[in-house]
Amino acid sequence: MIRFENVGLRYGLGPEVLRDVDFHLVRGSFHFLTGPSGAGKTSLLRLLLMSLRPSRGLIHLFGQNCADLPSPERADLRRRIGIVFQDFRLLDHLTTWENVALPLRVFGKSEASYSEDVTDLLKWVGLGDRMTAYPEVLSGGEKQRAAIARAVIGKPELLLADEPTGNVDPNMANRLLRLFIELNRLGTSVIIATHDFQLMDQCDAPRMVLNEGHLEVR
Repeated sequence: MIRFENVGLRYGLGPEVLRDVDFHLVRGSFHFLTGPSGAGKTSLLRLLLMSLRPSRGLIHLFGQNCADLPSPERADLRRRIGIVFQDFRLLDHLTTWENVALPLRVFGKSEASYSEDVTDLLKWVGLGDRMTAYPEVLSGGEKQRAAIARAVIGKPELLLADEPTGNVDPNMANRLLRLFIELNRLGTSVIIATHDFQLMDQCDAPRMVLNEGHLEVR
Protein backbone atom coordinates (compact mmCIF):
# COMPACT_ATOMS: atom_id res chain seq x y z
CA MET A 1 0.00 0.00 0.00
CA ILE A 2 2.88 2.37 0.86
CA ARG A 3 6.46 2.12 -0.34
CA PHE A 4 9.29 4.61 0.17
CA GLU A 5 12.55 3.99 -1.68
CA ASN A 6 15.64 6.06 -0.76
CA VAL A 7 13.49 9.09 -0.06
CA GLY A 8 15.17 12.34 0.90
CA LEU A 9 13.57 15.67 1.69
CA ARG A 10 15.02 19.15 2.12
CA TYR A 11 13.38 22.55 2.33
CA GLY A 12 14.96 25.02 -0.07
CA LEU A 13 18.74 24.94 0.11
CA GLY A 14 18.85 23.66 3.67
CA PRO A 15 20.10 20.25 4.86
CA GLU A 16 17.98 17.15 4.34
CA VAL A 17 15.40 16.67 7.07
CA LEU A 18 14.72 13.11 5.86
CA ARG A 19 17.55 10.92 4.55
CA ASP A 20 17.41 7.61 2.69
CA VAL A 21 14.02 6.66 4.08
CA ASP A 22 13.02 3.12 3.07
CA PHE A 23 9.94 1.26 4.25
CA HIS A 24 7.01 -0.76 2.97
CA LEU A 25 3.62 -0.92 4.71
CA VAL A 26 0.98 -3.44 3.71
CA ARG A 27 -2.72 -2.70 3.51
CA GLY A 28 -4.47 -2.88 6.87
CA SER A 29 -1.34 -2.24 8.95
CA PHE A 30 -1.16 -0.13 12.13
CA HIS A 31 2.00 1.79 13.03
CA PHE A 32 3.12 4.46 15.44
CA LEU A 33 5.50 7.11 14.13
CA THR A 34 7.70 8.54 16.83
CA GLY A 35 10.97 10.34 17.46
CA PRO A 36 12.23 13.55 19.08
CA SER A 37 10.86 16.97 18.17
CA GLY A 38 12.24 18.14 14.85
CA ALA A 39 12.99 14.59 13.67
CA GLY A 40 10.73 14.98 10.62
CA LYS A 41 7.49 13.24 11.64
CA THR A 42 5.19 15.92 10.24
CA SER A 43 7.28 16.12 7.07
CA LEU A 44 6.90 12.37 6.57
CA LEU A 45 3.14 12.63 7.01
CA ARG A 46 3.03 15.47 4.48
CA LEU A 47 4.87 13.28 1.98
CA LEU A 48 2.29 10.56 2.56
CA LEU A 49 -0.50 13.09 2.02
CA MET A 50 1.24 14.27 -1.16
CA SER A 51 1.26 17.88 0.01
CA LEU A 52 5.06 17.70 -0.32
CA ARG A 53 7.19 16.13 -3.02
CA PRO A 54 10.42 14.35 -2.07
CA SER A 55 13.73 15.91 -3.06
CA ARG A 56 14.83 12.48 -4.21
CA GLY A 57 13.70 8.87 -4.15
CA LEU A 58 10.38 7.19 -4.98
CA ILE A 59 7.06 7.10 -3.16
CA HIS A 60 4.31 4.68 -4.14
CA LEU A 61 0.81 4.97 -2.65
CA PHE A 62 -2.03 2.59 -3.47
CA GLY A 63 0.21 1.06 -6.14
CA GLN A 64 0.91 4.32 -7.97
CA ASN A 65 4.09 6.35 -8.28
CA CYS A 66 3.12 9.71 -6.77
CA ALA A 67 5.84 11.64 -8.62
CA ASP A 68 4.26 10.84 -11.97
CA LEU A 69 0.68 11.73 -11.10
CA PRO A 70 -0.96 14.86 -12.50
CA SER A 71 -2.79 17.09 -10.01
CA PRO A 72 -6.32 15.71 -10.64
CA GLU A 73 -5.20 12.14 -9.97
CA ARG A 74 -3.29 13.21 -6.87
CA ALA A 75 -6.49 14.82 -5.61
CA ASP A 76 -8.37 11.57 -6.22
CA LEU A 77 -5.79 9.65 -4.17
CA ARG A 78 -6.05 12.16 -1.32
CA ARG A 79 -9.74 11.38 -1.05
CA ARG A 80 -8.74 7.90 0.07
CA ILE A 81 -6.74 9.36 2.98
CA GLY A 82 -8.00 10.73 6.30
CA ILE A 83 -5.74 13.25 8.05
CA VAL A 84 -5.70 14.70 11.56
CA PHE A 85 -3.61 17.88 11.58
CA GLN A 86 -1.95 19.32 14.68
CA ASP A 87 -3.64 22.67 14.00
CA PHE A 88 -7.08 21.01 13.49
CA ARG A 89 -8.01 23.01 10.33
CA LEU A 90 -11.71 23.21 11.14
CA LEU A 91 -13.73 25.64 9.04
CA ASP A 92 -14.81 28.57 11.21
CA HIS A 93 -18.12 29.14 9.42
CA LEU A 94 -19.30 25.55 9.96
CA THR A 95 -20.64 23.99 13.16
CA THR A 96 -18.94 20.99 14.73
CA TRP A 97 -21.50 18.69 13.09
CA GLU A 98 -21.04 20.33 9.69
CA ASN A 99 -17.24 20.14 9.94
CA VAL A 100 -17.36 16.42 10.67
CA ALA A 101 -19.89 15.79 7.89
CA LEU A 102 -17.89 17.80 5.33
CA PRO A 103 -15.91 14.89 3.80
CA LEU A 104 -19.14 13.01 3.12
CA ARG A 105 -20.68 16.09 1.51
CA VAL A 106 -17.59 16.41 -0.68
CA PHE A 107 -18.03 12.77 -1.71
CA GLY A 108 -21.54 13.68 -2.90
CA LYS A 109 -23.47 11.68 -0.32
CA SER A 110 -26.93 12.78 0.78
CA GLU A 111 -27.29 14.11 4.33
CA ALA A 112 -29.95 11.50 5.06
CA SER A 113 -27.40 8.73 4.39
CA TYR A 114 -24.88 9.95 6.97
CA SER A 115 -26.74 12.12 9.48
CA GLU A 116 -27.08 9.39 12.10
CA ASP A 117 -23.46 8.26 11.70
CA VAL A 118 -22.12 11.80 12.22
CA THR A 119 -24.28 12.30 15.30
CA ASP A 120 -23.32 8.94 16.81
CA LEU A 121 -19.60 9.54 16.22
CA LEU A 122 -19.73 12.99 17.83
CA LYS A 123 -21.43 11.51 20.88
CA TRP A 124 -18.78 8.78 21.03
CA VAL A 125 -15.93 11.31 21.10
CA GLY A 126 -17.69 13.32 23.81
CA LEU A 127 -19.04 16.16 21.64
CA GLY A 128 -22.71 15.30 21.78
CA ASP A 129 -23.50 18.63 23.44
CA ARG A 130 -21.23 20.64 21.10
CA MET A 131 -22.64 19.63 17.72
CA THR A 132 -24.06 23.08 16.95
CA ALA A 133 -21.08 25.00 18.35
CA TYR A 134 -18.65 26.81 16.07
CA PRO A 135 -14.87 26.28 16.30
CA GLU A 136 -14.23 29.68 17.88
CA VAL A 137 -15.97 28.58 21.11
CA LEU A 138 -14.43 25.11 21.29
CA SER A 139 -11.49 24.28 23.53
CA GLY A 140 -8.31 22.84 22.09
CA GLY A 141 -9.31 19.35 23.19
CA GLU A 142 -12.76 19.71 21.66
CA LYS A 143 -11.27 20.89 18.37
CA GLN A 144 -8.92 17.92 18.44
CA ARG A 145 -11.79 15.47 18.89
CA ALA A 146 -13.80 17.16 16.13
CA ALA A 147 -10.81 16.94 13.78
CA ILE A 148 -10.40 13.24 14.55
CA ALA A 149 -14.09 12.59 13.96
CA ARG A 150 -13.89 14.40 10.62
CA ALA A 151 -10.87 12.32 9.59
CA VAL A 152 -12.48 8.95 10.33
CA ILE A 153 -16.13 9.55 9.37
CA GLY A 154 -15.55 8.47 5.76
CA LYS A 155 -13.74 5.25 6.76
CA PRO A 156 -10.61 6.14 4.75
CA GLU A 157 -8.26 3.52 3.36
CA LEU A 158 -5.34 5.28 5.08
CA LEU A 159 -5.51 7.39 8.24
CA LEU A 160 -2.66 9.75 9.14
CA ALA A 161 -2.84 11.31 12.59
CA ASP A 162 -0.34 13.96 13.76
CA GLU A 163 -0.25 14.01 17.59
CA PRO A 164 -3.99 13.19 17.75
CA THR A 165 -4.10 12.93 21.55
CA GLY A 166 -1.91 15.94 22.38
CA ASN A 167 -4.79 18.07 23.68
CA VAL A 168 -6.90 15.51 25.54
CA ASP A 169 -6.71 13.81 28.93
CA PRO A 170 -5.41 10.22 29.28
CA ASN A 171 -8.89 8.68 29.48
CA MET A 172 -10.01 10.37 26.27
CA ALA A 173 -6.67 9.50 24.65
CA ASN A 174 -7.30 5.81 25.33
CA ARG A 175 -10.86 6.15 24.02
CA LEU A 176 -9.59 7.72 20.80
CA LEU A 177 -6.96 5.00 20.47
CA ARG A 178 -9.75 2.41 20.64
CA LEU A 179 -11.47 4.29 17.81
CA PHE A 180 -8.30 4.07 15.68
CA ILE A 181 -7.91 0.37 16.51
CA GLU A 182 -11.52 -0.34 15.53
CA LEU A 183 -11.09 1.57 12.29
CA ASN A 184 -7.98 -0.51 11.60
CA ARG A 185 -9.90 -3.70 12.35
CA LEU A 186 -12.37 -2.68 9.65
CA GLY A 187 -9.56 -2.38 7.11
CA THR A 188 -8.07 1.11 7.39
CA SER A 189 -4.28 1.41 7.50
CA VAL A 190 -3.31 3.70 10.40
CA ILE A 191 -0.18 5.76 11.09
CA ILE A 192 -0.18 7.75 14.34
CA ALA A 193 2.62 10.25 14.94
CA THR A 194 3.05 10.73 18.67
CA HIS A 195 5.43 11.47 21.54
CA ASP A 196 3.09 9.73 23.98
CA PHE A 197 4.85 6.53 25.09
CA GLN A 198 2.01 5.70 27.47
CA LEU A 199 -0.37 5.71 24.52
CA MET A 200 1.95 3.53 22.44
CA ASP A 201 2.28 1.06 25.31
CA GLN A 202 -1.50 0.51 25.15
CA CYS A 203 -1.23 -1.12 21.73
CA ASP A 204 1.13 -3.82 20.48
CA ALA A 205 1.91 -2.13 17.16
CA PRO A 206 5.22 -1.60 15.33
CA ARG A 207 6.99 1.72 15.88
CA MET A 208 8.53 3.73 13.06
CA VAL A 209 11.27 5.71 14.81
CA LEU A 210 12.71 8.85 13.21
CA ASN A 211 16.01 10.17 14.47
CA GLU A 212 18.15 12.79 12.71
CA GLY A 213 16.28 12.19 9.48
CA HIS A 214 16.72 8.40 9.41
CA LEU A 215 13.87 5.94 9.90
CA GLU A 216 13.94 2.60 11.68
CA VAL A 217 10.92 0.27 11.97
CA ARG A 218 10.90 -1.65 15.24
